[in-house]
Amino acid sequence: MGKPEQYTAKDFLDAIPGSGGIITTIARRVGCAWHTAAKYIDKYVTVRRAVDDEHETMLDIVEGAAFKQARDGDGPMIRYILSTKGKERGYTERHEVTGDRGGPVEVIWVRDKPENQTGSS
Repeated sequence: MGKPEQYTAKDFLDAIPGSGGIITTIARRVGCAWHTAAKYIDKYVTVRRAVDDEHETMLDIVEGAAFKQARDGDGPMIRYILSTKGKERGYTERHEVTGDRGGPVEVIWVRDKPENQTGSS
């Protein structure tokens, strides 16, 4: 028979709100090591879902702050949002090149002889 677990899934579920889904924060709140928290997150589906939900909430908050900065005229933030969220509209710094009629690019290697090449080496 194995050793009983020191923590419960509820210990972790109680530590997740407001953590941003950051494992270090959760582990400190529970009073355990990072690896222990990661083990419980992987073991219990309910804990994993709660961490994922918290992480998504944190991203929503940060995304909202970024949009507020853009609305306030922050040029670098505007550019960043356009280059990430606006890719489908052509706002990107990445450019894809295609060949004829959208096909693959055909590469032909041509070796030129030097004009001043002499017969000696």
